Amino acid sequence: MARTLILMRHGKSAYPEGVDDHERPLAPRGRREAGLAGRWLRDTQPAIDAVRCSTATRTRETLTATGVTAPVVFEAGIYEASPETLMELVRLSDDDIATLLVIGHSPGMPWTAWELAGNRNSTAAVELSRKFPTSALAVLRFDRPWADVDTGTGELVHFHIPR
Repeated sequence: MARTLILMRHGKSAYPEGVDDHERPLAPRGRREAGLAGRWLRDTQPAIDAVRCSTATRTRETLTATGVTAPVVFEAGIYEASPETLMELVRLSDDDIATLLVIGHSPGMPWTAWELAGNRNSTAAVELSRKFPTSALAVLRFDRPWADVDTGTGELVHFHIPR
């Protein structure tokens, strides 16, 4: 079974005074763009089987704004995660999950997408290498079980910036 991994950076956050980074909410622009990302997901990824989402307020609000209704596990370890940590999270996914959405932060999301992509000369990879802004989505396909996902084993098939 082919596997699809969608890596999404949270929407644009607000910076309210006195609020810890982990608790920062989305800005109005972040809610709007996360909603656009959700529309794009519904149009291009007909079924998302599972979501892994950082526990940060802005990632949880991003998920809500997308309208994705797949089962969710909130993972504290996604916040400030390295690519290796994120790849290990993917490797631990159940075999019955065909499409997995992970919502997290920069630099973890862009670095992980880059590490997993085996087609770094593709148009999508070149765009991803320039900038991975808020609400951006990287869609990678794998021809192997989640447990075998590793550096360079995926094909970056889409890089989308909802605006």
